[in-house]
Amino acid sequence: MVEMLFPRIADNRYPGRRLGLWLFGLMPLKIAMGLNVMVNAPEVAQTADGVPVSSFGAAAAAAFSFVFAAWGLGQLVLGLASLVVLLRYRSLVPLAFLLLLIEQSGRMSLRLLWPVQRIDAPGSTINLVLVALLALGFILSIWRPRQASGGV
Repeated sequence: MVEMLFPRIADNRYPGRRLGLWLFGLMPLKIAMGLNVMVNAPEVAQTADGVPVSSFGAAAAAAFSFVFAAWGLGQLVLGLASLVVLLRYRSLVPLAFLLLLIEQSGRMSLRLLWPVQRIDAPGSTINLVLVALLALGFILSIWRPRQASGGV
């Protein structure tokens, strides 16, 4: 397991199931998501995540929008790193899946510590689907295809 997460050589050989690589191919979409959050932080927070930013005072809305946009920058960086792994260092796909899964599920878990009043929005459902896809992708990325048995 350690060898699959931390290969001795980071190259373009992908060790897992092909479907896992296809699922990982979705991760660079975080680039577009991150850019959208950075540019439209208050609107995305309100419509996608259900945070009632328009009900905040001006200073609170500005502070929240900055923090949300900064999180968008983090998503942009994760998307760019995923793109590099996908194009050049596929042996690191299992590690990248694990890190993305920790980030996504960890951020969702932090909502238990820091609850935010929310209105109905699709963000929670999308986040749960993303965690499921990341978990499935991680499992597929460490599940090596069976080797053909030795021939005659």
